[in-house]
Amino acid sequence: MRYALDLKPIGQTAKKQHDQIVKEKLGQSKARVELLVRSSKMNGRKFTIARRYGEDPIVMDDEGKPSAFTPLEILPGIELYGQNEIYEIAQSETGQSRLLARFLEEGANSDEARNQDVLKKLHENRLKLLAAKKSVADLEDEVSRIPKIEEQIQQFKNLGIEEKLKIIPQLEAEKRIIQRIVEQELDQLAYAFKAVYDNLPDTAFLSEQAIGALPHPTVFKDIREELNTLKSKAEVLLKEWESVHAASRETVMDSVVKLKSAIAADEESLENTFKELPTSEGKTGRQVGMEFQKLLKDIEQLRPKKNQIESLKELVLELALQRQSLLNEWSEIRSQRSARFERSLKKLNRTLRDKMRLTVRPEANRQPIIDFLKGCSMENVGGNRLGWVQEAEDFSPVKLAERIRKGASALQDAAWGITPTVADALARLSTENILQLEEIELPDQVRIELNTAHDGAENYRPLEKLSTGQQCTAILHLILLQNKDPLIVDQPEDNLDNAFIADRIVAELRSAKISRQFIFATHNANIPVFGDAEWIGVLEASEDLAKIPEESQGAIDVPDVKHNAANILEGGRTAFNQRKVKYGF
Repeated sequence: MRYALDLKPIGQTAKKQHDQIVKEKLGQSKARVELLVRSSKMNGRKFTIARRYGEDPIVMDDEGKPSAFTPLEILPGIELYGQNEIYEIAQSETGQSRLLARFLEEGANSDEARNQDVLKKLHENRLKLLAAKKSVADLEDEVSRIPKIEEQIQQFKNLGIEEKLKIIPQLEAEKRIIQRIVEQELDQLAYAFKAVYDNLPDTAFLSEQAIGALPHPTVFKDIREELNTLKSKAEVLLKEWESVHAASRETVMDSVVKLKSAIAADEESLENTFKELPTSEGKTGRQVGMEFQKLLKDIEQLRPKKNQIESLKELVLELALQRQSLLNEWSEIRSQRSARFERSLKKLNRTLRDKMRLTVRPEANRQPIIDFLKGCSMENVGGNRLGWVQEAEDFSPVKLAERIRKGASALQDAAWGITPTVADALARLSTENILQLEEIELPDQVRIELNTAHDGAENYRPLEKLSTGQQCTAILHLILLQNKDPLIVDQPEDNLDNAFIADRIVAELRSAKISRQFIFATHNANIPVFGDAEWIGVLEASEDLAKIPEESQGAIDVPDVKHNAANILEGGRTAFNQRKVKYGF
């Protein structure tokens, strides 16, 4: 069922076990699983969900035609738990959070979508910010050569050759202008034409088939006609503009060819000028001229980069402000999400009155920060020196990043108990690490408490201080809460004592089964018998395969079902009667 529905186990161990079973039982024969379901979400419509090993699920409607719906769109609230998976959830904060997520009030999905959208934008912002800062640093390295080159140029000027070679920087300036003419002024306009073509009206969505059955088709036809007219006129104008552009481009390129030819001639004539230069320090006039020419070219190429640095610094500032805005938006979204979660838990607590109590500490699980800092390989800072992260008050990843930017002294002044060694190591973190730190999302910590008193005064104890059976009891209380879609569990009695099953689980099943379907695989008589199961199917082994004969399924009063239930679950009539005598009932 889990494989056909494409349901992922919550626990890691359960996932590993699920994958292994599917591979062994379905993989070798490329088996196919089919489920016939009736969907509450789809107002009782029937669907067949089929999945062959190695393929995706296929959904077919009640006429056998392929449906566009996915299994989880048909059964959005369905839950399925494998053997011992409830115990695994009880041991995992992540598993508990995922389980509780289904009880969030309407709007939680929207919160999460906004949350992921902002996180994506923060990630993109980080990459752009790092790239811009790297470009600034690279350009500053290049521009730092200018004073040295200028000093070398001055030495050559002292030789009296500046006047003879003054054309060199002028030729380099002409080359830069030519490059801009071709790449920006001409080519960008061609790209703009293409963009306009790509955005011309497309009236395929207003076809006769699309609007024919609508209440006002004639109005849509008028709109379609006008849009088609607009498209036709725009195409005519674009062709005219392209013709003008092509003619102008041809004229400009002719001039560019002349310019390049003239520059080449001037550079060739420089060779003669070089020969006329006096020798200096053992260098021929040609060597002196070539060296001077290279210096002038270098300086002409570097000077515009000063302006680029200023532009990039403005970009860095703009990206930093954008990041601050995104961080503020993210904080607001998380605040709204936490408030929504708290409201949902209050409703849950009312539903679970006298059984359980749930409280939340928003973003209290700081382990992701500790794991991140461990991965930064800070010198002399191991996991044992990061304990302050869990204990620090008035703390967040963003606030920690701010302190790191201000330096070691600010970290120590934060009253978080950071030692000088750790503060120095944090202050040396790279810009990339600091930006990544800001994007760490801290999970909420949900405190789950179970009322362990069966009678009398309530006695609530936290999940971590309960026995295994009590922990699973708490999780089962959550799983059994109202839901329109089925709950499927393999051996829910695992890790639970019989007294609890009879006292609580069975009672809840009897009342909840009126509005929800429960499907259990079990070896415990209390669940199907005391739970008043509507249908019991007794599995039999035949040639290494399981089957349920027609006569072995139905309510408990069906003779074969009753006989099999007594034999399998109670040990047979004799064992049942012996217990009756010994218990004195």
